[in-house]
Amino acid sequence: MSYLPRETPTPAPTPDEQPFWDACKAHELRVQCCRDCGTLRHPPVPVCHDCGSTGIDWQQVSGRGTVFSYTIAHHPTHPALKAAVPYNIAVVLLEDAGDVRLVSNVIDVSPEEMRVGLPVTVAWEDAADGWVLPRFRRREADQ
Repeated sequence: MSYLPRETPTPAPTPDEQPFWDACKAHELRVQCCRDCGTLRHPPVPVCHDCGSTGIDWQQVSGRGTVFSYTIAHHPTHPALKAAVPYNIAVVLLEDAGDVRLVSNVIDVSPEEMRVGLPVTVAWEDAADGWVLPRFRRREADQ
């Protein structure tokens, strides 16, 4: 089941972002890693913001994290989202990826249950046109 309607537009990745989306199709959450200084980063960019290197690797991360920030959308920003409001938009701080944060949704909490610090883990969602999206679901703090 989709958190947002299947008619919601899917990503249009740049060449820098394509490896992230390819990993998602394999149900792997990967972030860019600087080959020279080891800095993890997202969204993907061609140059390391710490050392200026163009050497890029991709590191798999667990998908565990916490809600760093969120908002509840009450106004649909696309016609396909009209029936989905209210829905959450969450910034998830990934626990094993340095300071990397991923913008997504938490699929199994009501707007009233959303909170900063909520422990979450990745949940893969099959979307339109063969896309696989990383969403998140609540987890117990000790999981």
